[in-house]
Amino acid sequence: MMQRTPEPELMDEAEQARAYAWADFDAPHQFFIDCFQQRFTNKHLHGNVLDLGCGPADISVRFARAYPHCHIDGIDGAEAMLAEGRERLAREQLTERIHLYRVNLPRDTIPVPAYDVIISNSLLHHLHDPQVLWQAVKQHGRPGTPVFVMDLQRPASPQEARELMEQYAASEPPILQRDFYHSLCAAFTPEEVRQQLHQVGLDYLEVKSVSDRHLVVQGHLGE
Repeated sequence: MMQRTPEPELMDEAEQARAYAWADFDAPHQFFIDCFQQRFTNKHLHGNVLDLGCGPADISVRFARAYPHCHIDGIDGAEAMLAEGRERLAREQLTERIHLYRVNLPRDTIPVPAYDVIISNSLLHHLHDPQVLWQAVKQHGRPGTPVFVMDLQRPASPQEARELMEQYAASEPPILQRDFYHSLCAAFTPEEVRQQLHQVGLDYLEVKSVSDRHLVVQGHLGE
């Protein structure tokens, strides 16, 4: 198994943010929503949702469409990403249900002390200290809060990472191809994630591989 190679925590270049905002992530992001709905079958989910590492807010938008009785707070440390997200929310008339905040964890304060649902997509592999994410999950939920975190999982070798990049990002701009390859190399394995959860007392959450490049962490807080 190849060793992890961390990448920059923030994606705050305007060109990079624009590329992500306009890229076609329909398949993996809809996969996120589909997997959430398979694990949490309550179709009438409501309340306040925390989207950790929301980027340009595509997951937040999809979640809001799937669950019309939810309000979402999306947080991210990259202002360029949030700017793209705010433009989209204005275009789609979702500014009353989705609010975006620039928050650098663990330094900054998350808007609401406790949320009814916590979700995160592709934040974990960006963090130099993965406990930043798990501490936020632990501190900002309540007993019974559904938690759903999806991220990349690290391939066994650089060659496998290149093959995945060519399979899934060959038609994307070079900046996205580069970032996808680096993200695969920066990702954690399912076993490493289980160890992270054990350290923070969240080892009752389920960790499983759900595709050739994705893992999920799912469950209810306090189970």
